[in-house]
Amino acid sequence: MKNIKYIILSMLALNFLACENEELDELRNKDNEEEISPLEEFTAGTADFSNYVAVGASFTAGFTDGALFIAGQENSFPNILSQQFANGNGGTFTQPLMSDNTGGLLLPSPLSNLPYRFIFNGDGPQRLDAFLMDLGAPVPPITTDGTVNLGMSFNNVGVPGAKSFHVVTPGYGAFNPYYGRMATGVGSSMLQDAVNQIPTFFTLSEMGGNDVLSYATSGGIGVDQTGNPDASSYGSNDITDPALLAGVVSQMVDALTLSGAKGAITNVPYITDLAHFTTIGFDFLDPEDEDVGPLLIPQIPALNAQLYGPLDNIFTALGEPDRVNLLSDTEANPLLILDEDATDRSAEITTALTPVLGAPTATAFGAIFGKARQATSGDLIVLAASAAIAQPVAGAPAPVNVNGISFPLQDQWVLIPSEQMAIRNATDAYNIAIANIADNNPDVALVDLNAVLTQASTTGVEFDNYVLNTDLVTGGLISLDGIHLTSRGYALMANKFLEAIDTNFGSNFVASGNVAKANDYPFVFSPTLQ
Repeated sequence: MKNIKYIILSMLALNFLACENEELDELRNKDNEEEISPLEEFTAGTADFSNYVAVGASFTAGFTDGALFIAGQENSFPNILSQQFANGNGGTFTQPLMSDNTGGLLLPSPLSNLPYRFIFNGDGPQRLDAFLMDLGAPVPPITTDGTVNLGMSFNNVGVPGAKSFHVVTPGYGAFNPYYGRMATGVGSSMLQDAVNQIPTFFTLSEMGGNDVLSYATSGGIGVDQTGNPDASSYGSNDITDPALLAGVVSQMVDALTLSGAKGAITNVPYITDLAHFTTIGFDFLDPEDEDVGPLLIPQIPALNAQLYGPLDNIFTALGEPDRVNLLSDTEANPLLILDEDATDRSAEITTALTPVLGAPTATAFGAIFGKARQATSGDLIVLAASAAIAQPVAGAPAPVNVNGISFPLQDQWVLIPSEQMAIRNATDAYNIAIANIADNNPDVALVDLNAVLTQASTTGVEFDNYVLNTDLVTGGLISLDGIHLTSRGYALMANKFLEAIDTNFGSNFVASGNVAKANDYPFVFSPTLQ
C-alpha cells in the first residue's frame, strides 16, 4: 500500500490555475485601469531598520521541507524582510548558513545525523538521499558539522526546535546543535545574543509554536503542564504552562526594547490546521481506492468474522454500539485506533472470548482491544502514521498485528479530541498573553498569524495571482514536512509583518510596493538543488 497518494496531474493543475489566475488578473486590471492608483513614495515611518535582529524558532530560521539548508535560509521570512528594510536604510542582515543544500547535519556519536531534506518524487514527499538512491544517482554528502561553532553574532537568531523558555536559557547551545553552531559563548542564551547586538528593530516569532508542537506531532503522548511553571520538570513533548510562556515572552520584549528598539511579534496559529494533521483521513481504509482496495477487500470477510464482528457484539452489549462497526466493501472505512480516554473493556473482551479462543488468546485480545475504537472525523491522524498504517506490528500476534486495520494505531499516531482541546486551550492562552504584551507596548506590533493560517485552512489566502492553502504539496503554503512553510509561504509571512509594521509605525511598505512578490519564491525545490 502506498503511504500517501499525490498525482503529478495535481501539480500541473496548480500551474494551470495559476496561469488562469494571471489571465483573470490581467483582465481585471484592464477593466479597472482607471481605478489603479500610482504607488506612493516610500517612507520608513518611525521605525529604524538599520540593525534588524530576528529571534525565533524554525520559521525564523527558514526551516522547510523537513530540514535547514542554504536555499531555505535565504528565503527565510527575516531575510525577505531585510531586503525590504534595505529601502529604509536597513543594514546588513547575516545568517548562520548551513554548508550545503542537503538539509542534513553531522552530529557526533552516539547521536544520529539529522536527515536530508524532503523532495517531491511525483507521488509524495521523500527524503533526498532515498530518492537519489532509488534512481541510482550519487547522493551528495552532508557537509554541515553540527559541532563547529561559526564564531560570530548573527542577525538571524532563529533556532529550529526552540521552545519559548529555551530562548532565555543560558547554555542552550549544548542541547540544540542549531544554536550551538551560532552561540556566542558556551553559556550564552539566544535572547542575550540578540540583545548584545543592540538592535534598532526586531521580530519575535513562533513563541508558543514549539510549546505545543512536539505534543501534537507525538500524538499527545506528552503532558499538559498548564499550571506548572517549572520548565525543568518538563518532558520533551509536554505543553508549556501559559503563565510561564507569558513571563518569558514579556522578558524578551522588555530586553529587546530596552535600548529604544521597535519590533513586531506574532501570535500562535492553531497548529492542528497544518497539513501534518489533516492529510491522512480518519476513513483511510477505502475499498474503492486504487491502492488500498486491492489489498483490503480480500481481507474484509475474515476481518469482520474474526475481529470486527465479535468486537462489535461485545461493545454493543456494553452500551457502545458505534465503537466498532463491520467493515464495508463499498464505502470508506475508519482506521482502528487506541483511545486512552475510552472505557477500558479489556476484562469484558477477555471474558467474552475465552470460550471461543481459549484463555491465553482471549487475554491477549483483551489487552490489545480494551481501549480500541474506530476513528471518527473528530480524530486527527499525524502524517508520520503514513509509514505505519497497514504495516505489521512487532510483537503482536498474527493476524491481529496490522497497524490501523487489525491492530489499533497507538497513541503516538493519533490526536484524539481531548488532546486537540489541550492544544487549542494552550494556544488561546498563549495568544491572549502575547496580545496583552503587544497592546501594552506602543513599540511592538502584533502580527496575527493565527488568523492567516485559519484563513489558509478554510478559504485560502490570496497572494498575488495565487490562492495558498494548507494542502500538502499542492497548497503552496505548507512545505513537504506538513508543518513548516514553503519559501512562498515565508514570503507571504514577511508581507504580513510589513502590513503590521505599516499600521503601527507609519511606514508604507505595502502602499509603495516594497513587498515580496509570490512569483519570486518557489513552493518546491528541485532534487537537483544540492
